[in-house]
Amino acid sequence: MKERDSESFESLSQVLPNTSNPTHVIQMAMVNSGSSAVAPARQDQLDRSKWLLECPEPPSPWQELKRQVKDSFVTKAKKFKSLRKQPLPKRILSILQAVFPIFGWCRNYKLTMFKNDLMAGLTLASLCIPQSIGYATLAKLDPQYGLYTSVVPPLIYAFMGTSREIAIGPVAVVSLLISSMLQKLIDPETDPLGYTKL
Repeated sequence: MKERDSESFESLSQVLPNTSNPTHVIQMAMVNSGSSAVAPARQDQLDRSKWLLECPEPPSPWQELKRQVKDSFVTKAKKFKSLRKQPLPKRILSILQAVFPIFGWCRNYKLTMFKNDLMAGLTLASLCIPQSIGYATLAKLDPQYGLYTSVVPPLIYAFMGTSREIAIGPVAVVSLLISSMLQKLIDPETDPLGYTKL
């Protein structure tokens, strides 16, 4: 048994002679753990450990931004090339569907769905009205601003949004941050109009 272990260690040390590297130490420990040869599963573990110990540098935020912008422009350019071949009314409809997704799903909308949506809207409104007034108070603003921020954005999102589950509107943390940051610039007690504008 020891002879097999020493043979496998020698064969591995010929491939990886440097024992100061942590990856090599892990590989040698795996060889000495009782098996005579490195199995494919263990080779995967070695590759993973090497990846963890010698991982590449992540891309900078600037490089990531450039890549994302480039990818989005490439996909949009491909879509516009395919649009040019279509007749003008279809082209206009597809552009409108890209900006306003409601044009895509409203064709399949039924009266039963509207009843459910109306009930959900009334339920959420009964919660959002006092909640949004409270958020406006936290931000040291008049109550109507809380109502604006809880009613207008969901109406816009109904036409331009793509998710059915996302919640749109003010939250307590943002309201607290607004009041704590803006009070350093303008006092809402002495200049309420300037504070509201800011």
